[in-house]
Parts: sequence; structure tokens; C-alpha cells
Amino acid sequence: MNNLLKILGIFLFCSLCKAQQTEVSVLKYEDLEKKIQLEKDKLLVVNFWATTCAPCVKELPHFMEINNQYMGNSKFKMLLVSLDRLVDKERVLKFIKNKNIAAEVVLLDDIKRMNTWIPRFEKEWDGNIPVTIFYKNGKKVYFNDGEMSKEDLGKKITENL
Repeated sequence: MNNLLKILGIFLFCSLCKAQQTEVSVLKYEDLEKKIQLEKDKLLVVNFWATTCAPCVKELPHFMEINNQYMGNSKFKMLLVSLDRLVDKERVLKFIKNKNIAAEVVLLDDIKRMNTWIPRFEKEWDGNIPVTIFYKNGKKVYFNDGEMSKEDLGKKITENL
């Protein structure tokens, strides 16, 4: 009986750790910038993506594997920034559920000002997605334009963690 309770407790803990979002925060650029700055004591991996972007969808399982691997590390966080339209918010939530996305997802509702905020994230970013930016102690340490392999993602995290 004692072993059964231990197993049940471990199962519940694991379920809570991988809990999916039931709501997606909608942010403007300034809110996202503040959110990134709040994670100063971590390696923060920020991935810009959309449900309609085939390369984005293709790389997400690799991101989730890596996120699950580091989930217990207090010095690591992954943030997925959806660039889907606000009217597609329900599709984003459904996507999160169907793809078992365990990392935090936010919806950046600031399309009209893209030409303003894209260069503030990275001068070399031409606006295409996926894009992944790594921040350590609040400072940008790496910019990846395009799809990332699981190996490259893991290597960059290991180098910066």
C-alpha cells in the first residue's frame, strides 16, 4: 500500500510538472520585453513561431524534448512566443493541447508594429520565423534565424547554462 501511494504521488507530481496551459497571455512588445527582463537569473530560450509555419511546427517536438529535459533546472526557462493573430487564439490553445506543449506560450499581439519591435530583438532578423533568441542574465547571447535541430538547441543550452 505504501509503495502504491508513492507511485501515485510521483505520477501526480509529474502530471503537474508537465501541465499544459489552459489560457494564453496576450502581450504587446513592451510586455514581452519586461517578461524577458524578469528572467535575469536564468538562461531563457525564446522561440518565435506560429501554428501556420511548417518549419516552426516541425521543430517544436525537439524544443519540447529539451524543455522536458531541463524543466527541473531553476536556471532554465523556455518561452514560446506565438505570432498567430489574436483572432486565432483558440487555435493556438488547441495546438498547445494537441501537441503536448509544456513550455509557457504567449501570444504577441503587435503585428502592426513589427517593423518597430523586430529590430529591437535583433538587427539581423528579417521577420521570418522560426527564430530563437537565447538570453542569459537578461542579456542576449545567441540569435538563431530559422529552424533549429535538437542537437543545435541542446548544444547552445549546454554552452550557456
